[in-house]
Amino acid sequence: MKKCIVIDDDATARLIIQRLCSEIDNIEVIAEFPNAIEAIKFLNENTIDILFLDIHMPAFSGFDLIKTLKLPPQVILITSDKNFALDAFEYECVVDYLVKPLTPERFQKAIQKATDRKPVKNAKPDAQEANVAHELYVNIDRRLVKINIPDIYLIQAKGDYINIKTEEKNHIVHSTLKKIVDKLPEETFLKVHRSYVININKIIDIEDNSVLIKQDIIPVSRANRSELMKRLNLL
Repeated sequence: MKKCIVIDDDATARLIIQRLCSEIDNIEVIAEFPNAIEAIKFLNENTIDILFLDIHMPAFSGFDLIKTLKLPPQVILITSDKNFALDAFEYECVVDYLVKPLTPERFQKAIQKATDRKPVKNAKPDAQEANVAHELYVNIDRRLVKINIPDIYLIQAKGDYINIKTEEKNHIVHSTLKKIVDKLPEETFLKVHRSYVININKIIDIEDNSVLIKQDIIPVSRANRSELMKRLNLL
């Protein structure tokens, strides 16, 4: 029996997909979700065979979700938009692209493709060995000032300078975000916006497209949102 889930913000569309699945042998819909965010926790904790996925959903699109999955199932995209078919097949896990309204015949062909295809292997290389350094020296007023890396919670770019915020104080340094990111452990720090790098261990709250760290509300760009969600230990 192939285990499937449905993610679509349209309740009617979810119902139609479930009914179509019920008419096909060895296909079982074990869960449905109205948005991608709610589905991430389930996908991180359960193994499924086929994912029926809408593209256009509020806050977090179907493509955003695919990018967060370390070992994606076979994905059948279901959408009202014909314009993303070429983009869709850039993802190895996508086996078919169905345009609403669905027909039983076309739906069954998509299921056949998904069941015939071998599971997608995790093509992402193992993370490189983490940088074990715990200290960073920065040049401030001709002095080398030591900063404890775990104490850094936010780095903000301001023109030709960066503001390194720590538990104790702020440090204004003549540098670029890229240069300092290369010195930081990538498993802890993440660039969430063109002007901000955050320590993900210091996050207090996430709402919509922003995170709260200490008393700073930091914007999260759409391009970096999926990577942020991947890093979080969701309950």
